[in-house]
Amino acid sequence: MKKKIIFTFITAVLMLVSCSKKEENKQTEAVGESDSSIITLSPKQAKNAGIVTGNPEEKELSAIVQLQGEVTVPPNSLVNVTFPLGGYIKKTNIVTGMHVKKGQVLAVIEDMQYIQLQQDYLTAKEQFKAANLEFVRQKELNAKKASSDKVFEQVTAERETQRIAMASLAQKLELLGLNVNRLTALNITKSLNVVSPINGLVSKVNINNGKYVAPTEMLFELTNFQDVMLTFNVFEKDVQSLKEGQKLEVYSNTNPEKKFNAGIQFINHSLNQDRAAEVIARLDNYDPMFLPGLFVNADIHFTNKKQLAVPEDAIVSWKGKNYVFEDIGNNSYKIVEVKDGIAQNGFKQFSSNNITSSSKLVVKNAYTLLMKTMNRVE
Repeated sequence: MKKKIIFTFITAVLMLVSCSKKEENKQTEAVGESDSSIITLSPKQAKNAGIVTGNPEEKELSAIVQLQGEVTVPPNSLVNVTFPLGGYIKKTNIVTGMHVKKGQVLAVIEDMQYIQLQQDYLTAKEQFKAANLEFVRQKELNAKKASSDKVFEQVTAERETQRIAMASLAQKLELLGLNVNRLTALNITKSLNVVSPINGLVSKVNINNGKYVAPTEMLFELTNFQDVMLTFNVFEKDVQSLKEGQKLEVYSNTNPEKKFNAGIQFINHSLNQDRAAEVIARLDNYDPMFLPGLFVNADIHFTNKKQLAVPEDAIVSWKGKNYVFEDIGNNSYKIVEVKDGIAQNGFKQFSSNNITSSSKLVVKNAYTLLMKTMNRVE
């Protein structure tokens, strides 16, 4: 009889505990289902999870953004040297790698058509002189009514025609590098000089002595290394931290200790397929080591403004977004989306319209709450 009473008592206690747990689970599920952004734990779950809360603090953090890129040449510093008319290369001493100055003779080119152009110009020049003299004479006769207006108009038109022909041929000769003011019948030449338009380095040579070149053919490629630029690919998360005029330290992979100062000149906010933006920077002072195609690195140091910050573990990521958990009391926590910022010394800045310095946030084991959130959603 005594054993029966004890068994009945134990059974009643077990049923009571079971009902209590079921009721507790039902309450937890009911609260969780009422608002998808709120997670509620039982006292036992909260204790096992080791949740620690605290208030965010305003901190001024600094950071270094590291970039990778290469040395490139802007379009205005890469010059293809051509010649307006075809001809035969008479002489050239230029080889790849030579440094040339603006106006330096790169090659001598010759052709019969150069002689013809000079002849046509000098002929047009003499015809214009004759037409101009006739114009002056007819003008005087017309003023005295000794010549008709029709004759004077014809003479005027002839003078303008010769002026146009002479001016047109003069422009063609100047395009070839000839000074028409010094051109006479005694110095007509069959050879013309191809000169360098810039100070730079010869990166390509496409001719040799005796070769015939067409008007559209590239003879030389010149590069102005004094105007090289640095092209970096910056990932989406770092683009917002950069701005034009910002300073950076540039160094090569082979000599990382030697650093050079540069400044950001342009930022292309259009992202490529890798979700990165192109950033163009220029060196404060050019150094010969920066050859086109050289891979370089850069460090950007910057200090952010004062902003709310929490321990890094307090901010969790899910599906490309960042969140914190706000303690709303009674072992309930609300998930709040935030925009993260600079991280330094174990703290990370963030911004949110729903969080202030008085908000109570989970600063330890927030990942446990995230896993519970993910499981519930799934």
